[in-house]
Amino acid sequence: MATRRAPMLPILFLLCWLSTTQAAYMKYKDPNRPVEARVKDLLNRMTLAEKIGQMTQIERTSATEQVLKDYFIGSILSGGGSVPAPRASARDWVNMVNQFQSACLSTRLGIPMIYGIDAVHGHNNVYNATIFPHNVGLGATRDPDLVKRIGAATALEVRATGIPYAFAPCIAVCRDPRWGRCYESYSEDHSVVQTMTEIIPGLQGDLPANYTKDYPYVSGKSNVAACAKHFVGDGGTQKGINENNTVIDLGGLLRIHMPAYYDAIAKGVSTVMVSYSSWNGVKMHANRHLVTNFLKRKLGFQGFVISDWQGIDRITSPADANYTYSVQMSIIAGIDMVMIPYDYSGFTSTLTTLVNDKVIPISRINDAVKRILRVKFVMGLFENPLPDLSLVDQVGKKEHRELAREAVRKSLVLLKNGKSAKEQLLPLPKKADKILVAGSHADNLGYQCGGWTIEWQGGSGRITGGTTILESIRSTVDPATNIVFSEAPDVGFVQSNNFSYAIVVVGEPPYAETAGDSLNLTIAEPGPSTIQNVCGVVKCVVVIISGRPVVIQPYVPVMDALVAAWLPGSEGQGVADILFGDFGFTGKLPRTWFRTVDQLPLNVGDQNYDPLFPFGFGLTTKSRPAS
Repeated sequence: MATRRAPMLPILFLLCWLSTTQAAYMKYKDPNRPVEARVKDLLNRMTLAEKIGQMTQIERTSATEQVLKDYFIGSILSGGGSVPAPRASARDWVNMVNQFQSACLSTRLGIPMIYGIDAVHGHNNVYNATIFPHNVGLGATRDPDLVKRIGAATALEVRATGIPYAFAPCIAVCRDPRWGRCYESYSEDHSVVQTMTEIIPGLQGDLPANYTKDYPYVSGKSNVAACAKHFVGDGGTQKGINENNTVIDLGGLLRIHMPAYYDAIAKGVSTVMVSYSSWNGVKMHANRHLVTNFLKRKLGFQGFVISDWQGIDRITSPADANYTYSVQMSIIAGIDMVMIPYDYSGFTSTLTTLVNDKVIPISRINDAVKRILRVKFVMGLFENPLPDLSLVDQVGKKEHRELAREAVRKSLVLLKNGKSAKEQLLPLPKKADKILVAGSHADNLGYQCGGWTIEWQGGSGRITGGTTILESIRSTVDPATNIVFSEAPDVGFVQSNNFSYAIVVVGEPPYAETAGDSLNLTIAEPGPSTIQNVCGVVKCVVVIISGRPVVIQPYVPVMDALVAAWLPGSEGQGVADILFGDFGFTGKLPRTWFRTVDQLPLNVGDQNYDPLFPFGFGLTTKSRPAS
């Protein structure tokens, strides 16, 4: 018997080896396989707990190694101002992301997490990153190629910190400047917003020829997954109140607020974030008709849909009144990934129960996870899950700051130049005996950057690297010119100093979201007093730093020149470049500038349209030849 069995041993060994080899081979780990085949293979291997983990996004402060492993967490984010350490370096960020990622890769299937961050005007959470003008200023440039280059520069700085996913761009169409997020909108005109979706191929990379229509796309390790937000109608809420109700018929919604999403999807945007707001009384986070039937089915969007920060909690009023209902409605509506960001255990257990009780079909879970995995495969996370330090020198580099300076120049809108056509003040002479620079915003980097800079609400003073407007003026004028700075001078000070002319820089303090909602849109004191005290005595140009049009009609007659500088970001030198004639003014109003708040909402095309300065207005100047 023994001699008969001996020849069978090699065959048994071969069969055992083949079965072991087949078991070791996992299709989803093979980069040569098509994305959809990899998605299908991985999805078939996943338990319900692993699937729900992929749908869960938590804040970095919640992300312990044990939590990431136990809950199979699919995504982590940094909220506004959530950083590894104060003034953390790019290296610090990379090390943090790697630590989180290593924990996720150690799970049974080794599915990498995707780290997301609000990089809405540059990599704005990161100290010393380049801070570009906020979107309202970019809308004034009317330059989609510039915006695309800004997207590419932002992607490099985000990737330099080990992060592959940016919650940008905001493609809201702000229809009322009383909204605290209006500066995140490129324009009141959807056509301008549509052209600015060119930032998406800047962030993600250009679509290859013959790329699958409406399919998510990320070019490589120098690009990030983008996020079109906030779907849909967030800029049209009543009285501009943040997270409020947008009352408009379907035709109006499709005509004004939806078109930029057509462009975003056509350009391969990877993700879409849902708005806190409601449409005709229905919370967008619970709107199956628009999220599933329209966005996913009619428009064919194949990336994943993500909630806003605790967005599903706010389906009920008050928030969290019925969390089970909120989870049920949001997932059935079509939200794929939920930004928790803290109560991951409550979310996962609630969703698990709803699936086990067949309230939410497993097919809905599979659809969500399929979309999330699709984006992860497309962006190469399975092949390159761990970031390295090869790009750390990209943060705040000179070329990006020069690009931001260019953006500042092109974003400035000249609203008045001289009290008559024969008395133009701009461009200003660089050579003068004595110049007064005044105002709360002249030497405050935090103020000129606005909200969503280092902290969620922004800050005051030298909060990051950059150049203030005062510093830029000092570096631009003739060395013999005497610059005098006084933040809030009185009339006597101005009268007694025999200034050649004055530059007054005033505006809004930083704010974000609901904190920026305003029913009066006035410039706080001492801004108005500074304008009156200075411009009533000496020739002056007033530079307004704001996220939107503000009340200026009472002060315009006393000004010799008026410039809307929006929220220019870290490169204040771009303001001096224009004021002193190294470049000419070219910016055009992306928003209607109202006379009084009683006119609001006021948008181009409205009946009885009677603005102080109309949409598209902007005087021009020519650059002065170099001497």
